[in-house]
Amino acid sequence: MADHNSLGEGGQLSEGRSEAGPCDGTGECRACSRMLEALSAKVRSGGRLSAGEALTLYRQAPTHLLGQLAHQVRLRRHPEPIVTYIIDRNVNYTNVCVAKCNFCAFYRDVGAADGYVLGFEEIFRKIDETIAVGGGQLLLQGGHNPDLPIEWYEDLFRAVKGRYPSFKLHALSPPEILHIARLSQLAAREVIRRLVSAGLDSIPGGGAEILVDRVRRELHCHTKASADEWLDVMREAHRAGLRTTATMMYGTVETEEERIEHLLRLRALQDETGGFTAFITWSFQPEHTERGGVEATGVEYLRTLALARLVLDNVDNLQASWVTQGGKVGQLSLAFGANDMGSVMIEENVVRAAGAAYCMDELEIVANVEDAGFVPKRRNMHYEVLGDPIVRERDLPRMLALATAREPGDAAVPAELLRYEPRSRHEKARRRSPADE
Repeated sequence: MADHNSLGEGGQLSEGRSEAGPCDGTGECRACSRMLEALSAKVRSGGRLSAGEALTLYRQAPTHLLGQLAHQVRLRRHPEPIVTYIIDRNVNYTNVCVAKCNFCAFYRDVGAADGYVLGFEEIFRKIDETIAVGGGQLLLQGGHNPDLPIEWYEDLFRAVKGRYPSFKLHALSPPEILHIARLSQLAAREVIRRLVSAGLDSIPGGGAEILVDRVRRELHCHTKASADEWLDVMREAHRAGLRTTATMMYGTVETEEERIEHLLRLRALQDETGGFTAFITWSFQPEHTERGGVEATGVEYLRTLALARLVLDNVDNLQASWVTQGGKVGQLSLAFGANDMGSVMIEENVVRAAGAAYCMDELEIVANVEDAGFVPKRRNMHYEVLGDPIVRERDLPRMLALATAREPGDAAVPAELLRYEPRSRHEKARRRSPADE
């Protein structure tokens, strides 16, 4: 049996036993019903939820009520019947990583036979293919590769901007920024300044997982970035004038209270800087990972998404994670607080390595949006509407599977690596090998 939470002064929840006595915590008794009614009224009037109130709603509100409240908040912020999406490409420039997060099936150790670094020409070809289907941005992320110094990133960004001046680089999550800073013995602020000078346009919110250090230690991702370090990089990015996204991967070892703590930390930084354009949440994909486990259900995803819309009252946009949930749950997300269908993606490597292989080209995204009763519009990273779907303007070949970084068995080493001093033992040995001379 569970104690009731009661609403104290100012609508805040206080712990204590109700005069009605204990209940089963399902929200079906009279006291729980009154509490949910009060919290629903607070949300509808634009009130800000506390941690306790958010937890009560998540634990006790029926799924349909959570969705209804989230949709009402979404319509208050975006009354127009538009759902946006972006055409870009998710390019993972290397899978070599020293972080060794135990929830990741994508990374490879330094020296692994199937480790790779993409060459500049490979990336240019991917950009050409993206532009051909109406895209204007790369989402560029990768492993923490010790043989890629800051100069590699600067040279790549300048090369991209030299060849494609208007093409956008949405690149390098906070842990990657920290990795580069540590390799270079520079402050994160200076790394951001140099990368912006080279062509960086915005920063994705990857690597947040759950912004609670207890969780991060269990996931082996605390050393790549503590919760404070992740937030500090975003703070520096926002101060530098960059806009960024924010994310949450749930379903590993975190408690419901820790999920809410994550959301509240994002909300606090957004109050301070206003730099987040959007929030994206997805469930841990356990297949092929060291951690293993069972993926959270679609219902839990929808409840988590709805809660995020209620708690993150200062973040304008919520994306649907169709890449982990599939197109139909992605479509249903539009009734649970999401106003954006995310990216066409074109390419994906990380969640595919963990067993998720969903694909939606622009035509299918448009169909899902319209079938849900909304008007699809293309956008950029700043959520500025660019226009109607490209597929309405010209015929495009269907994309029935997302592309990968490289074809299986391709172990080509890009010539650009020879420009930079090797740091890892493996790369130093490879440079000495007669086969490479």
